[in-house]
Order: sequence, then C-alpha cells, then structure tokens
Amino acid sequence: MAEFIPPAKPMIGEEEIAAVTAVMRSGMVAQGPEVAAFEEEFSPVAGGAECIAVNSGTSALHLGLIAAGIGRGDEVIVPSFTFAATANSVVIAGGTPVFVDIDPVSFCMDPVAAEAAITPRTKAIMPVHLYGHPADVVSLKKIADRHGILLLEDAAQAHGASLAGRAVGSFGAFGAFSFYPTKNMTSGEGGIVSTGDPQLARTVRLLRNQGMEQRYANELAGFNARMTDIHAAIGRVQLTKLEGWTQQRRRNAAALDEGLQGVVVPAVADGAVHVYHQYTVRVPGLDRDRFMQALREEWKVGSGVYYPIPNHRLPSLKQFAPGLDLPQTEAAAAEVFSLPVHPSLSQADIERVIEAVNAVAKAGA
Repeated sequence: MAEFIPPAKPMIGEEEIAAVTAVMRSGMVAQGPEVAAFEEEFSPVAGGAECIAVNSGTSALHLGLIAAGIGRGDEVIVPSFTFAATANSVVIAGGTPVFVDIDPVSFCMDPVAAEAAITPRTKAIMPVHLYGHPADVVSLKKIADRHGILLLEDAAQAHGASLAGRAVGSFGAFGAFSFYPTKNMTSGEGGIVSTGDPQLARTVRLLRNQGMEQRYANELAGFNARMTDIHAAIGRVQLTKLEGWTQQRRRNAAALDEGLQGVVVPAVADGAVHVYHQYTVRVPGLDRDRFMQALREEWKVGSGVYYPIPNHRLPSLKQFAPGLDLPQTEAAAAEVFSLPVHPSLSQADIERVIEAVNAVAKAGA
C-alpha cells in the first residue's frame, strides 16, 4: 500500500538538532549571538537589506508597519486573497485595511485595482508575494511613488523569489518574512523585517525589545517580540539548505507543469523567479472539494486550499469591507488548491501526483 503524500513537510535534520543542543549548552538562549548571525546571513536573501529578526512573521509585519508610521486613520491597501495575518497586522497597528482584487494569473495584488483604491487617507500599499510568486512590485512601486505613499512587502511565502533580477523584500520600505514550520525554510517559529532604511531598522529593533537598545533605557513603548537564539540556530542551519531546496521545488514544479492535464497550472510572470512555497492549480468547472477528496481517498495524495474564505468575508475583518465585490478573489477562493511540491518528494511521488490529478480530472470530479 502506497504511503500518503502530505501537501507540506517540514524538513528538520540532525544538524538543526545539534545546533539547538549547542545553544542550550551555552546557557544563552534568549536573543544573542545566534540571532545577530542569522540576521547577517539572511540579508543576501533579501537583496542585501538590513534584517531584524523577530518571533513570528506576523510580528515582522506588525512592527514594520508601526516603524513605517502606520497608525490610526491610515489606510493600507492589501489583497483579500491571502492569510489573515496580512490584514490583521494593519488592524493591530491601528490602521485600516483596504481590500483589493487580484490578478487571476499570478494570484497577487492587481496594480490597477490597487491604484483605483487610493484615497487621501492611503498611507501604503502592501502586496503579498503569494505562494512564492512575486507580486508586480515594479508597477506597484511606480504607483506608490506617483501618489507619495509607501510600498511595503509581505514576503512571508517568498524566500529567494525575485522580479527583474531583484530580490523580494528589497523593493519596499520594508519586507516581512516568516519562518513558520511549513515555509520554504523554518526557524521553528520566527520572522524577519528587511529594510534599506536605517531609521526604520532601528525603530523595529527598539519595538521588538520593549523599546530599548540599552537595558532599562527605554526610548518608546515596545513589545517583547524577540527571536531566541534557539530559533535562530535552527534558522541558520536551514538557511544553508534553502538554495538547494528551492531548486528542488522548482524542478518538482517543472515536472508537474509538464505532466499535469485537465487543471490550470501556475503561471510565472516575465522576469519573475517563483520559489513555489505552494504549487497552486485551478479547476474551473469542477468541484474542487470533491477533486481533493478523490486525490486523498483514491490516490493517497494530500492537497490544501489556501485560502477558502477571502479576508474581506472573514468575521474578524468584514467590518472593513461592507458590500465589497472582488470577483477574481472569489473565483480563486472557489477554484484553487495546492499540490505537494516540497523538496522531500521522490520521483515516484511526483509521478503518482501527476497520475492521480490526471485521472481525477479526466473522470470529472
């Protein structure tokens, strides 16, 4: 009997375990030298930007927004088709999320929709590099500059992605990365703010540590959002594997692109490097949930829906979007699901995923 192929699989090895053990034996487990080293070593992934490590990707967004000056009354344009942390971070910073529609091909924010949503209260545009594909930040940066507002980047799913030869996380006033266990690399839990603005970087460093750079010399009201050396040690080891894992994801995606039939495979924009945090397909005209059920029950192939309920319809966020109609977002939420693409897949796994999807699509799930 074939083993179940999970839709995602964190890869933790002996090197990560040894790194954690070394930190535990050192007696210095809070924010310390491992965090500082991780920040420096991650910088090339973000195009050489200064990096500040925090305790989660959501904290990276939250602290980045506060440091960028987002507060009460400020509107931040965001996509609705993403994880709720994007809009949540705007709300908890005191701002107002303004939801806009997506490009149906990339699933990322539609620049035309973003520009149409700008008002006198708009302070920033914050696209998400969804599923590992870069949003059109070249166009969005031009729009932001034209209107005198900020471009911010939610790069939680896009470690190593790039557009026009430039790494995501380096286009905006800040970028925010996540190291949750299912991301392309993990630190167990954690996040990083990337920025080219020294003042914003310093403010984030203050905010993550109770508002102080020197002990008891609190300069502003801050948080405890520090990354521990335990988590940083895991992240440093994972970072050495990221490039190899990314190439394997891209090879797996290429094999799926070539073999799949009856579904719409993910497109890649000109000049974009997709890192395939998720390999997301569309099944227009078919029952998406029945399709996934058949894959699971008949073929033991796992899959996942990211995201079935758009942010603007969530009970926690719908107050910010009364009567809003986002047709491309609604269509994607009803039609897409993600297939396994993670680096631990074997050739036999890839072949079974292809055979399974083609068989279920042919049967018209």
